[in-house]
Amino acid sequence: MSAQPKSKAAALFWAAAISLCLAFGAWQLGHGLYIMAKAELAQLLLDRAWAKTLRDGSPHKAWSWADAWPVAKLEFPSLGTSHIVLSNASGAALAFGPGHLSGTPLPGEGGTTVIAAHRDTHFSNLRELENDHPVILTTANGNRQEYRISAARIVDARESGIDPRAGNALAIVTCYPFDAKERGPLRYVLFARPVEIENASQQFR
Repeated sequence: MSAQPKSKAAALFWAAAISLCLAFGAWQLGHGLYIMAKAELAQLLLDRAWAKTLRDGSPHKAWSWADAWPVAKLEFPSLGTSHIVLSNASGAALAFGPGHLSGTPLPGEGGTTVIAAHRDTHFSNLRELENDHPVILTTANGNRQEYRISAARIVDARESGIDPRAGNALAIVTCYPFDAKERGPLRYVLFARPVEIENASQQFR
């Protein structure tokens, strides 16, 4: 038997393999673009829902089936980023933005408010924040409160040492280490203390 059929079969195999790789790459690209588009649309809808809340002080869902709604806006001026904070920190909510941790005071209600987000999305750059960097939190009633980072700690989620009844503070939390692929018990926490309060509601009237 000649080598020609074998060569033809090998050529067909490699052509099929290359086509499969190209198709998979195209699917990956399309899937990535879909995820990016969905994230952009989610942010647009969250911004609109937040603007409504600032106008009338009532909670507004960004889409009808959402199980969370905007309760605050968190800004990191030194990073040039801002995030709408959702009413809970469930897995579904954290896919779209930072969430307020249940069992801790709502933003602006005193005590230590805890806000959490994923380390590979909304809070991926928390490690770039340092002591005295500003954090601005706008609450649902339009109060705009400035904080300053006062400490950074790595804690065990089971014994975080965060007391929600203590003082008037903000704890910003994400998983740690930042580059880990699997979720573990460690958390990276930035603590911030308030420095000034002003009302920002007028700009939305």
